[in-house]
Amino acid sequence: MPPTTSRPVPEQTPRSGRHALLVATGIFLSRVFGLVRQRVLSHFLGLTDASDAFQIAFRIPNFLQNLLGEGVLSASFIPVYARLRAEGRQEEATHVANAIFGLLALATSVIVLAGMALADPLTHLIAPGFRGAKHVLTAHLVRLLFPGAGLFVFSAWCLGVLNSHRRFLLSYTAPVIWNAAIIGTVLLSAGQGDETTIAVAAAIGSVVGAALQVLVQIPTVVTLTRSLRPNLAIHSPDVRAVLKNFGPVFVGRGVVQISAYVDSILASLLGTGPVAALANAQVLYTLPVSLFGMSVSAAELPAMSSATGSPGEIAAALRDRLNEGLRRIAIFVVPSAAAFLLFGDIIAAALFQTGRFTAADSRFVWAILAGSAVGLLAATLGRLYSSAYYALRDTATPLRFAVLRVLLTTILGYLCAVALPPLLGIDAKWGAAGLTASAGVAGWVEFLLLRGGMNLRIGGTGLPLRFLATLWASALVSGLIALGLDRATGMVSPIARALLVLPSYGILYFGLAALAGLPEPLLMVRKVLRRG
Repeated sequence: MPPTTSRPVPEQTPRSGRHALLVATGIFLSRVFGLVRQRVLSHFLGLTDASDAFQIAFRIPNFLQNLLGEGVLSASFIPVYARLRAEGRQEEATHVANAIFGLLALATSVIVLAGMALADPLTHLIAPGFRGAKHVLTAHLVRLLFPGAGLFVFSAWCLGVLNSHRRFLLSYTAPVIWNAAIIGTVLLSAGQGDETTIAVAAAIGSVVGAALQVLVQIPTVVTLTRSLRPNLAIHSPDVRAVLKNFGPVFVGRGVVQISAYVDSILASLLGTGPVAALANAQVLYTLPVSLFGMSVSAAELPAMSSATGSPGEIAAALRDRLNEGLRRIAIFVVPSAAAFLLFGDIIAAALFQTGRFTAADSRFVWAILAGSAVGLLAATLGRLYSSAYYALRDTATPLRFAVLRVLLTTILGYLCAVALPPLLGIDAKWGAAGLTASAGVAGWVEFLLLRGGMNLRIGGTGLPLRFLATLWASALVSGLIALGLDRATGMVSPIARALLVLPSYGILYFGLAALAGLPEPLLMVRKVLRRG
């Protein structure tokens, strides 16, 4: 039997920044294609009933992807698999990977078939405001999309294996091919029918792209695991450990998804457009979450899970990684939130304002983005804290906090989205902005609980108040100056305005933060100047 003596992974601390950069690079490429995909859909569908139907239809099978996909596997599978590799037990690691693949295949197949059969009642449940042809189209799209959601689960399994081997770029770049497939099918169908035809083509393209996304990862995964022999053997203590961790995270993801579906239910009651506008805003909102929150968290989870030594040594290692990671996240997320607040209309117009997507639609998306900015920092920092809990083999604590967040999101979301607009005498559709703002408030509550619980276990972590104040001051001053430049030039073209405002804003922000003495922005500025 191979030795079980713990030994450190040679790639740990010195290369964690590089790993985060690889994750961010992969996510950036996939998100760029995601923005192109959303622009193409917006051009041909606008904020119409067909656009609402497609967005809701994609969200329903997406429930399966989120329940069994990346987040759950990252929390349950990666800590066990990475620990086995850190201890030199490759054979046991391969057995765990194959067993989890087999179990996922069985569970996913059953759920996909059930989802396709129950597409109509599921649509009634998630979009009670859809009636007539809009409901029929949505149910049809759900049936088409469910097999693709099942394929995404296998893509998430590939990601778990690749991340554990520190192969981050491939797993996070793979979604590029999925986005490209949707873009291609929409463009091919654009001249052959109305919005309904285009929505159906997009759904078919999604399934084809999901299959391609899995296929591009499989050869590397087989090489790393040394074999791909799916089975249902759960007798191994390591497999049972994954399943034990899987349960609370599975429930936790389910609870979080309930929150997302509450948003969809409420948005479906607000008329034509809010569901599609929320989807457009989500593409923008999740960009900094993915680029900065997910990239750092994904890179740190295998390393934190591989930490060895006494409890005190492990706690010290986690503190160092958390504090460093929190700073790296905040440096980029704070200016992202400020940008959504100050000139979300410019961003939305540059990306989506074409064809059937109007200037008024851009302003509507801006309102939703501004609401999202409320909890953007909490959402990204919370991801890293959750990874720390998972590294400590604790999946129950994040679950408890997630349940509380969902309850708050549901209550506050109803009050802000449904009850508040009539009291203010405004159009019901503006309640969509209340949905994102209320979710942000609940996100801050969850973040504070995650940080407080972790600090009790490993000691003090978090961001200094002066550090945060400097970031926000730099972002707000830079944003106001960039807006002044926009007003002074009087440009009309959405893309030209964005090309003026966004680079000016970014340069000013990092310059001011560096002048304020923050080491990270100062180091970035020095690197740029040296290369220049």
